[in-house]
Amino acid sequence: MAVNITSITTSSNGVWQGDNPLDYAFPLLIVQTTLILALSRFLAFLLKPLRQPKVIAEIIGGILLGPSALGRNQDYLHRIFPKWSTPILESVASIGLLFFLFLVGLELNLNSIRRGGRRALSIATAGITLPFVSGVGVAFVLRKSVDGADKVGYGPFLVFMGVALSITAFPVLARILAELKLLTTRVGETAMAAAAFNDVAAWILLALAVALAGDGEGGEHKSPLISVWVLLSGVAFVTFMMVVIKPGMTWVARRPVGEAYICLTLAGVMVSGFITDLIGIHSIFGAFVFGLTIPKGGEFAEKLIERIEDFVMGLLLPLYFASSGLKTDVAKIRGLEAWGLLVLVITTACAGKIVGTFVVAMLCMIPARESLTLGVLMNTKGLVELIVLNIGKERKVLNDEIFAILVLMSLFTTFMTTPIVMSIYKPVRGGSTKTHRRLRDFCSVDSSKYGLRILAGVHGPGNVASLIGLIEAAGAGTGARKSQLKLYVMRLVELTERSSSIIMVQRARKNGLPFINRFRRGQSDDQVAVAFEAYAQLGRVSVRPTTAISSLSTMHEDICHMAEAKRVTMVILPFHKLWRGEGGADETMEDMGNGWRGVNQRVLKNSPCSVAVLVDRGFGIGPTSTVTQRFCILFFGGPDDREALELGARMAEHPAVNLTVIRFVEKDKVGGKDVILRPSPEKCNEQSYSFSTAAMNRRKEKELDETATAEFKSRYEGLVEYVEKAANNIVEGVLAVGKSGNYDLVVVGLGRFPSTMVAELAEWRAEHPELGPIGDILASSGQGIVSSVLVIQQHDIAHADEVPESKVVNREDPTTVNGSGGGPSKGREAADDFV
Repeated sequence: MAVNITSITTSSNGVWQGDNPLDYAFPLLIVQTTLILALSRFLAFLLKPLRQPKVIAEIIGGILLGPSALGRNQDYLHRIFPKWSTPILESVASIGLLFFLFLVGLELNLNSIRRGGRRALSIATAGITLPFVSGVGVAFVLRKSVDGADKVGYGPFLVFMGVALSITAFPVLARILAELKLLTTRVGETAMAAAAFNDVAAWILLALAVALAGDGEGGEHKSPLISVWVLLSGVAFVTFMMVVIKPGMTWVARRPVGEAYICLTLAGVMVSGFITDLIGIHSIFGAFVFGLTIPKGGEFAEKLIERIEDFVMGLLLPLYFASSGLKTDVAKIRGLEAWGLLVLVITTACAGKIVGTFVVAMLCMIPARESLTLGVLMNTKGLVELIVLNIGKERKVLNDEIFAILVLMSLFTTFMTTPIVMSIYKPVRGGSTKTHRRLRDFCSVDSSKYGLRILAGVHGPGNVASLIGLIEAAGAGTGARKSQLKLYVMRLVELTERSSSIIMVQRARKNGLPFINRFRRGQSDDQVAVAFEAYAQLGRVSVRPTTAISSLSTMHEDICHMAEAKRVTMVILPFHKLWRGEGGADETMEDMGNGWRGVNQRVLKNSPCSVAVLVDRGFGIGPTSTVTQRFCILFFGGPDDREALELGARMAEHPAVNLTVIRFVEKDKVGGKDVILRPSPEKCNEQSYSFSTAAMNRRKEKELDETATAEFKSRYEGLVEYVEKAANNIVEGVLAVGKSGNYDLVVVGLGRFPSTMVAELAEWRAEHPELGPIGDILASSGQGIVSSVLVIQQHDIAHADEVPESKVVNREDPTTVNGSGGGPSKGREAADDFV
């Protein structure tokens, strides 16, 4: 049914007045948008285990909604996606595309292309040239085999096919590399540099293709002078932007960021798009070039991304890629010959990219497996490919059948990248080296040879003051403990669907570790890095900042790998909750979410060294901070508590630290009863404490506790206040310490091998079970605790296995607890019970 576009109105009068909202532009647009977003998000969820980029889900969603699947029902197609609504949907989607290309230009650092060196340039050149030539060859086959393909001029068709097969999608490649943790490997860095060069070359070639295409059909009869004028005008536009606009934007970026400058820039995106459309090149080129003129990495660029990204990437851009799917009719590929052409196109595209890249990479002395991986990575298409195809269809260079073939080729080549790379390449994670994994071991050897190494995780500037205060105290030491402290500060950044997290890739350095950078004076824009740089200059501390960009589910792998590779003695992590205030009505809490809590839990389980979790309640900041810091260690017994005592030994030697050790001792048992624990699988993991299942000799553990405390008292007599308390009610005793306000920091052990006193708390409903019973009491909300808390877990690979649920059981005169000595006569019961 023909529709007069001028008769379409924006909104309806409502169903009560007899109007169907689906007959009006705006309500129909809302329905279309909701349907597209819901389906694409659902598909993205299904594809997440396969680590596929979101664009795959958006294209598949569009194909399912379009004539290939649901659209085969004509009633549905004419009601939900009628032809008259297509220009409206595509216009809204094109606004998203315009600003997306602006973001691409904003993220693309031209200096990184120059820094990529000859190797990346050679690989990129081969990765463009061979596929382009192959694409031209395929174009001749398609012109002879597909009906209607010969109506387009040779020039535009050949160039479009060459560009379609030679392109590499820089944003999608960055996302895949980040997901696979390859960004800072040699393969990842080479791929990113080559893809950046490829990106720029692809836009130049596409501009050439658009200039040659004109209006597509009959383009071969067009005067060649028109294409020349279009190209010359495009060159003049780029020159003007780089010579005039770029210095102006540099001046704007140095000014305080204001609303006027943000609005002016957003308007500049639109104006740039209009000018290139006026010239005869697609409007996205103007937005892309304007993005290149914005200085990278400053506050102004960050504010622009913050204002644009979520709305564009989350709402508008999915509409564009879904509209590509809506225009894809797989049914147009009919017969064995057509499907044979699809196989030919896919094979040619893959072979051209992979073979070309592989051969040149081998000539550059890159190992064969890495060279093959580079070829597969450079074969990533997706976002940019679809933009090229849509422009080709708009300009009538590509008909429906060729368009469908190329969309399916783009889907296949992007989909295959992640699984193939995962199967053929794993970055070399250095083998396990002999390292001081516990403070106790570290202090028992010639520590001056190695230096104490600590890895501190940081969420943001809010963690800096407390970590510096803790490191300053822990880094003290005299005699056997005196050593140079090497501090690795790891900024933990969640890899989200937002493309701006990829900007930090530009700061990566080539060393195989997560974004590690030495300080370069005057070049750090990061508040965290600046703070630790100042701290490093004040004391005898060597500081190296790093950044780990990863999804929360795999963040612990970066932390543990860094700890292993750098022979770290202790990892310090911030708790996922951050308190401010005095513990009363004025107390405020910032919760980072359960995702970050899960990171801490997985590090505690998998770390190759001791781990400490810092629960910060204002330690080291504000008016509560004094010249002399007051620390307290609560000692109940066990390996974790002894590790806490060892850290206290280092703190005690700091001249500005007043340390108190409070040891809770058991009252005499009555009637020979003891407290033991048994696995209790029926309990909830998130509400019950976990204890180690490893065999433990209780008598030997008590001897080690006595020896450790005796040595500590004799060594630090006069420096440390040592107090012993009878454990009448340890909950009240621990809360009294936390609420007293006498201590800035309370240090406790995690208690995976609890004493009888702590074992009695196993039945308590836990709020933060990963901190152990004592740490959980001190970290709980609403108890009036004012002291910060440091919970320490001693590294011991034998203690890694834990049972998340347990219960208290009383038994007369136990002589053995989980292999603590009593021989085989105890049988199965001794193996099942543990303390």
